[in-house]
Amino acid sequence: MSTTTGPAAGSPSTAVFVPPHARDDQVRMHHAHAAAARMFKVTRTGPDVWGWQGRTLGRRAGQWWLRLVCAPEDKLNRRLWEGPATAHHALPPTVPRPRLHDVFEWSAHGHAYRAELSEYVPLPALQTGGPVLTTDPDLPPTWWADLRLDLEATSTVLTDRQAVRQQWVNKNLTRFLGILAFQISAWTTGHGDLHWANLTGAPLVILDWEMWGQLPVGFDAGLLYAYSLTRPVTAARVRQEFAHVLDTPAGRAGELVALAQLLQVAARGGHPGLAPHLAHHAEHLTGTPVPVP
Repeated sequence: MSTTTGPAAGSPSTAVFVPPHARDDQVRMHHAHAAAARMFKVTRTGPDVWGWQGRTLGRRAGQWWLRLVCAPEDKLNRRLWEGPATAHHALPPTVPRPRLHDVFEWSAHGHAYRAELSEYVPLPALQTGGPVLTTDPDLPPTWWADLRLDLEATSTVLTDRQAVRQQWVNKNLTRFLGILAFQISAWTTGHGDLHWANLTGAPLVILDWEMWGQLPVGFDAGLLYAYSLTRPVTAARVRQEFAHVLDTPAGRAGELVALAQLLQVAARGGHPGLAPHLAHHAEHLTGTPVPVP
C-alpha cells in the first residue's frame, strides 16, 4: 500500500505506512531507490513516502513518481508485484489513476526489487500514515458520484486475477467472524484495497492498484466503510452512497469478507483503534460474537 502524497503522518500507534524497523533495511531500500532513479535517469525531488511497514518506498521525481517495491526472493507474490502494470493495461482510461510509464526489476542479496515510474499526482490523499480515517473529509456530491462510476467501470473489466479467493473465505470466516463459511455467489472486478489513503479529494484519483482483481460484490464498499468506522459521519455517508450494493444479499456477503480480512489484520496487531469497531459492526451484521483472538 502506498500513496503519492507526502510523508506519512499520524501517531506511532496508528501509522502503518512507516520505514522498516531495522536500520539496515532502511539503508538498503534507500540505496535501491537511488539506483532506480539512476536507471530511469530522473532526479528525486520529494520526501520519502513509505508504504505498508516499509515494504515500499516512493518519492517524487519531477513530473514522475518513483515507487520501489521490495520482497524476499523466496516470498515474492507475483500477483501483487505485477498489479499496477496489469491495471495500467486492463482498466478503462476513464478510471482516474496514475499512469505507469516504465518498470524495472532486479534482485540482489536475496531481495527482489521492482521500480515503477508513474505519473505524479499533485493531489494529497485523504488520509496519511495509514488507511484508517482519522478526520471527516469534506467531499462534494460529485466526488461520491465519480467514485461510484469509477468502481462500476472497473467492474466491467474481465480478468483472471483474484483479489479474494473462495479458499480464503472457506478457511477464515469461522475463525474471524464466528459464522459458517459460505459460497460467494456474485463476483466482480474491483480495486481490492479501497481505503482513504488510496483516494484523493476532488478531482478524484484512485491510487495503488496492486491488489485489484476478482472479489465479492460489496467487498470494496464494505472495506471503505470499515475503514471509516472511527468517523461515524463519514461511515454513514459511505453507507448511504453504496446502499444499492451493501443492502443486498450479495453485497452483505462481500462486506462480511472485508470485515473478516480486517479482523485478521487486527488479530496480528494491526489497527488497534479500529479493532473494537470492526468487532461491533461484524456482530451487528451476523448476530454472532466475534471470536477472541
